[in-house]
Amino acid sequence: MSPGRACYVGPVDVRSLAPGLLVALPQLLDPNFKRTVVLLIHHDDSGTFGLVLNRRSDISAESLCTTLGIDWRGDAGDRVDWGGPVQPNTGWVLLGAEGASDDEASEVAAGVHFAGSLATLRRVAESPGEELRLFLGYAGWGPGQLERELAQGAWLVAPANADVIFHVEPELLWEHVLRRLGIDPVTLVATPGIH
Repeated sequence: MSPGRACYVGPVDVRSLAPGLLVALPQLLDPNFKRTVVLLIHHDDSGTFGLVLNRRSDISAESLCTTLGIDWRGDAGDRVDWGGPVQPNTGWVLLGAEGASDDEASEVAAGVHFAGSLATLRRVAESPGEELRLFLGYAGWGPGQLERELAQGAWLVAPANADVIFHVEPELLWEHVLRRLGIDPVTLVATPGIH
């Protein structure tokens, strides 16, 4: 991290983690999460649920929809994102404010709506908007697990916003979020603890 720039001081207020972004630091050894940015959708005493924002899968939106008997009317090149290693056959949708007319989509951050229903997927597949992301799988933590990883310095916490989620290319997202926090990624080194 840059000298004099702390992302947080002292204990993290776990009540404010979701919605928010987790940014993986070099000391996070799990290869599933190397250089990832995770949108935290739910966090409480029972555990944490999030979606990895910067890992594309090899699956196209069109092929996913076809396997579900849904017509995809968007770009044939649109990809599904890898949301995380847990339940890789479950699907999730992130929508911008424009596409969020569905009662099943709940707002998780300003201008960011979340759904996990086939009805939502059917609706958005008819006319995919610019602010739409599809995911398979998710990132999950058991009770207290994320707090331990934060205390070990494995993650930074950053604010979530629609612009970052929908308009920054996934391969640039990790560095983009760090720079918005005032951190030069090349200064990060793998060391234990909070910095």
